[in-house]
Amino acid sequence: MNEPRTRRPQADGFDYDWLVIGSGFGGSVSSLRLAEKGYRVGVLEQGRRFRDEDFAKSTWNLRDFNWIPSLGMRGIFRLRAFKDIFIACGVGLGGGSLVYANTLYRAGADFYRNRQWADMDDWETALAPHYDTAEKMLGVQTVPRASVNQEYLKEIGRHFDVEDTFRRTPCGVFFGEAGETVPDPYFDGEGPDRTGCIYCGECMQGCRVGAKNTLMKNYLWFAERRGVECHTERQVIDIQPLGAGDGSEGYRVLTQRPGAWLRKRPREFRARGIVFSAGALGTNMLLAKCKLNGSLPNISDRLGSLVRTNSESILAVTMPRGTGKIWSDVMISCSLHPRPDTHIELNTFGKSADSLAYLQTLMTGKGNRLTRPFRWLGQVVRHPLVFLRTLWPVGWSQRSIILLVMQTLDNAISFRAKRGLFGRFRLVTEQDPEKPNPTYIDIANEATGFLAEKHGGVAQSSVLEALANIPTTAHILGGAVIGDAPETGVVDRDSRVFGYRNMLICDGSTVPANPGVNPSLTITAISEFAMSKLPVATDRWWANG
Repeated sequence: MNEPRTRRPQADGFDYDWLVIGSGFGGSVSSLRLAEKGYRVGVLEQGRRFRDEDFAKSTWNLRDFNWIPSLGMRGIFRLRAFKDIFIACGVGLGGGSLVYANTLYRAGADFYRNRQWADMDDWETALAPHYDTAEKMLGVQTVPRASVNQEYLKEIGRHFDVEDTFRRTPCGVFFGEAGETVPDPYFDGEGPDRTGCIYCGECMQGCRVGAKNTLMKNYLWFAERRGVECHTERQVIDIQPLGAGDGSEGYRVLTQRPGAWLRKRPREFRARGIVFSAGALGTNMLLAKCKLNGSLPNISDRLGSLVRTNSESILAVTMPRGTGKIWSDVMISCSLHPRPDTHIELNTFGKSADSLAYLQTLMTGKGNRLTRPFRWLGQVVRHPLVFLRTLWPVGWSQRSIILLVMQTLDNAISFRAKRGLFGRFRLVTEQDPEKPNPTYIDIANEATGFLAEKHGGVAQSSVLEALANIPTTAHILGGAVIGDAPETGVVDRDSRVFGYRNMLICDGSTVPANPGVNPSLTITAISEFAMSKLPVATDRWWANG
């Protein structure tokens, strides 16, 4: 579908009833459900629109894979380093669904019992029908075939005596007949044609086959056909209430082309209401900037608190040459629980992601920011030839298994807005002094070491974890969490922002606890819940809502 043309404001002076900032799992749900309720809806997305054939064939295609717009890279994969966390996330129309591993678990019981929100509702019951809707929309299906990776994970399960917790992954992928294109199999023929998965393992690069159930294949597909207008390559730089300070008279949204040095192409939009859906990182950055510059001063002072990382550790094992087809799989096809609070998944990046080898180095044991670099250096001295081999990336991705370890532990970091050089805004992190985010997970390293030793592979840690004691996460959450009042959270139980009218947040930033599993389905369900609380479009509601 073509990009919308510049439009003049309607007779009421607004371009849209609702502007949705971001198009990931929260933004896509919001745009479709608001349109179904009769609202005029626009979506602002800083990334590009991708057709299946537009995704990078290799991660060495830096322009189409990486997101560094100031350097001309406008792909789907964004990395951002902070003092306490290294974040990987997705960019583009469809948000994280373009780059995620298709993995769609429901959160476990501990998630609903977290003290941040447990007393506000019976959340497991309240979210259950919305999980059902999300699973239907995202086309959840259990991985139907066995793979080499699954056998490796069963070995880990036997090592920890927990093989009974092994399961194949609930996945947002059209499996069908490999490589065969058929009419829409999900929505009675109303959705796009789909092509069966070929098990290339390259889900994170963007699915060029058309098997991956990205948001462009479901929520956003139907949203655009209901009249939602999606504006790509539009970075929101400020949001200002029109008239009344609480936003009851609408909002002015200022945008520009992301990463532009000269031709920024500024553009203003006006909307009655705003939905923040820029992802946990993007929403926290935008809200913090607006609060710091005074355009949205009433945002709760709890903004940036309880940032969750899913307590993750990302490690790898590179197997010897001649190992079986590790890459011939969906990105994540299986998982198990070595402990009740710990979830392990094995990932593959396919055959064409060798550049990601430079995100890993020799596995380094427990330590702190001072001692871990020396531990790493010790590993290099003891195993110089092995280290040198890790510097040669060719063939790395097709022989490497990535271990993604997640926990439900109640730990956190904080985002804090600061004035940097020349008064420029910047976001920094702080560890929670009472429940700090883990920088090392013993059982993750044990599982990685076991697999490497058994098969003669090379065990690897994330580079920043090994050299700077900074863990990596692909599932940043929180910072604008659900609470029962502005003193405890940024949004209420219905995701409405405290202190403002007609302003919601629907993305991972509202998630109040570590789910301990891939959070995409949970974000979708919470967004469905929030949208279910909004009425159909009426002028009366705008006056009183």
